[in-house]
Amino acid sequence: MLIDTYDRVATDLRVSLTDRCNLRCTYCMPEEGLQWLAKPDLLSDDEIVRLVRIAVTQLGITEVRFTGGEPLLRPGLVSIVQQCAALAPRPKMSLTTNGIGLKRTAAALKAAGLDRVNVSLDTLRPDVFKTLTRRDRHHDVLAGLEAARDAGLTPVKVNTVLMPGLNDDEAPDLLAWAVANEYELRFIEQMPLDAQHGWKRDGMITAGDILQSLRTRFDLTAEEDGERGSAPAERWLVDGGPHRVGVIASVTRPFCRACDRTRLTADGQVRTCLFAREETDLRGALRSEAPDEEIARLWKLAMWGKKAGSGLDDPSFLQPDRPMSAIGG
Repeated sequence: MLIDTYDRVATDLRVSLTDRCNLRCTYCMPEEGLQWLAKPDLLSDDEIVRLVRIAVTQLGITEVRFTGGEPLLRPGLVSIVQQCAALAPRPKMSLTTNGIGLKRTAAALKAAGLDRVNVSLDTLRPDVFKTLTRRDRHHDVLAGLEAARDAGLTPVKVNTVLMPGLNDDEAPDLLAWAVANEYELRFIEQMPLDAQHGWKRDGMITAGDILQSLRTRFDLTAEEDGERGSAPAERWLVDGGPHRVGVIASVTRPFCRACDRTRLTADGQVRTCLFAREETDLRGALRSEAPDEEIARLWKLAMWGKKAGSGLDDPSFLQPDRPMSAIGG
């Protein structure tokens, strides 16, 4: 079991499969991209599956989310999913993606055992999408969303970040579109995880701003107490239901006390929090032929040292040295 000194138990594993991405979102990385990890530094497919197996069979992990960078860029993704689906007990498995490659891979991922997807889409306007991502791929994301829904990778959740002066007026339109297409929309406050370290608290669109905008068109009813559990999103029924909208307010309404996540980077480092500045190396143990029990011990030790919170409200807070694409969302 992965337990920390605050009695939180990690049951949700986020696995970054690559630091590479085929978009250049302004809140994530510079236009020229980043210095990508060298191929020998990345975990192999077999190493990823081994670590997931250890997490599931020895450490109590029940849910696995594959992330990136852009995980669909990982050539062995379908095989990784298939092998993890064969584990006993079988974990629930999901994928966070920008959606560009989903049209061609959704059916194969479903057949391999993937349960559902989260797709990032910040705007309904192709021109704004091009400005935000520095790529003209809006149509590919919409096609990927449809393919995921049609393949049964449901509920399809759409993750949206609102940016001042670009798409901050789109919240009601995005929710109306999501409801019409049977997607579950989740707004995410912009977090200090950009490679440029240009994030500023006073420039972000807050959860309060988002809810105020949505209520100009929709009646929102908060979930009953206890329904949220350890989920990062606060959710509201839209016009009485059954559709829901979520807001992940990592900055203004942190949910650290209920956190049940542990994170594995593409180069085999355990992270206890998105905003952590410390990591524990499991890749070295793997490649020195350490037994499963030793790797599990290192992982437990890392999680025991998890801090009480993200530290975002501390005046001395420093962004992680590694950007979100390397950490895994």
